Amino acid sequence: MSVRELVVLGTASQVPTRHRNHNGYLLRWDGQGILFDPGEGTQRQMLRAGVAAHDIDRICVTHFHGDHSLGLAGVIQRINLDQVPHPVTAHYPASGQHFFERLRYATAYRETVRLAEAPVAADGPLAVTDAYTLDARLLSHPVESYGYRLTEPDGRRVLPERLAAHGIKGPDVGRLQREGVLGGVTLDDVSEVRRGQRFAFVMDTRLCDGVHALAEGADMLVIESTFLDEDVRLATDHGHLTAGQAAAVARDAGVRHLVLTHFSQRYSDPAEFERQARAAGFDGELSIAQDLMRVPVPKR
Repeated sequence: MSVRELVVLGTASQVPTRHRNHNGYLLRWDGQGILFDPGEGTQRQMLRAGVAAHDIDRICVTHFHGDHSLGLAGVIQRINLDQVPHPVTAHYPASGQHFFERLRYATAYRETVRLAEAPVAADGPLAVTDAYTLDARLLSHPVESYGYRLTEPDGRRVLPERLAAHGIKGPDVGRLQREGVLGGVTLDDVSEVRRGQRFAFVMDTRLCDGVHALAEGADMLVIESTFLDEDVRLATDHGHLTAGQAAAVARDAGVRHLVLTHFSQRYSDPAEFERQARAAGFDGELSIAQDLMRVPVPKR
């Protein structure tokens, strides 16, 4: 059975707290897994969340601040220790190549898995598969940072009433889907476009064009909201978003499910992030991320 869900491994910004680990997020997309921003402690959080190294097909790092990347060393070594049977691809800002190499070879271990390095140097597609296209967009942070967007190809939804009107039933339905035409009836005549699902991941950034481009039409947007709105000047100075800013982006982009995360340790009431997001006018599904939470991608 296909599963599309976000497994939240950590939600703290800068430093972990008693209740929040450093960042870490696994997107399960049918039979594949994409690990985003493995901060310190991610390997242990994976154990607690029931995530295995075998679940990882790609690693996507937005930037090389420690709370988003210090877990790379442990995760990469675990992938090799467990002898993951498939190749794993790592995406990260090309400007941080030296950081990636230091983390990949932080200590001695035996390499048993082919880890492909595919650094990001510009906006655009990083990978095109039958299941999705993975794109990157530049963000605005004191160090180079990229956000990621996963887009499923559009498909077609067969409409029973149109099939009946054309007298098509039984095995002929499958034949029409395979061949595209049957007795003068085309697949377009009996179906409509089913838009592919879209997932966006936006971490440390100020408001910028990249944020809006990544969020546009997303079924799920995972986005940092480090600060509350009263600290907007701090957010701008340090290259971050507030809860209200993140929610306004989601509102304007038509996001279906908004996941706020990457919270500053200065705040003790997570509910305030929800209040400010709603005050900004976002009325879709909203999750204030907690460690080990699982959030299903909205159904089509």
